[in-house]
Amino acid sequence: MKNKTARATARAAAGQPLRAVRVWDLPTRLFHWALAACVVGSFVSGSVGGNAMEWHFRFGYTVFALLAFRVLWGLFGGRWSRFSAFLYSPAALGRYLRGQSRSDEFHDVGHSPLGSASVFAMLAFLALQVGSGLFADDEIASAGPLVRFVSGATSSTLTAYHADIGRWVILALVVLHIGAIVFYRVRRKRDLVGPMIRGDKLLPAQVPAAADSAALWLFAAVLFAACAASVGLLVWMGG
Repeated sequence: MKNKTARATARAAAGQPLRAVRVWDLPTRLFHWALAACVVGSFVSGSVGGNAMEWHFRFGYTVFALLAFRVLWGLFGGRWSRFSAFLYSPAALGRYLRGQSRSDEFHDVGHSPLGSASVFAMLAFLALQVGSGLFADDEIASAGPLVRFVSGATSSTLTAYHADIGRWVILALVVLHIGAIVFYRVRRKRDLVGPMIRGDKLLPAQVPAAADSAALWLFAAVLFAACAASVGLLVWMGG
């Protein structure tokens, strides 16, 4: 399977000029790095325990708000941040793995078919981790805000998942994600980190750019504020 550099060279040679194309809008980039920081903070604070558990809850609530925002942004965000841009059929995945992607599929612009599977897995397991934490109870000093709404047996099951299985699944997904970044950088000469910082990729001129305006940023801020307020209300009602 040819790498991005080879394809870009071939396209340029075919008379298709390359230009900086906005792929990741600012709200998507802020979400990505905020989520990464909160996951690390949650893992560290949960491992330390004790007084750090207060921060563990704060990080967890923030992850909850970020996930809710990302679901909405997957519907209303920039062109390449929408779920419709990286929700691939099995046939598209097969073409990608065989190196036979169609020119109109743009598999190397946003999330590739393999990358999209990683994204959806991360979002799903983070949601499960946050959800289980809301009902968890260590029976010592820390309990989720919604623990009173479930039976003791259910809380024990969710606590065990949250503290053990779910924790290690998230860690495995993070390691896999970092490994993929290193692999693409070293073996395929593709920088996945830079575009998530700058927002742009060097792509053929016909690739459509994502919207990334001040109006979009304001809309994103309102959406996130609504998500954060909803999480806060849920926690307050459970307290």
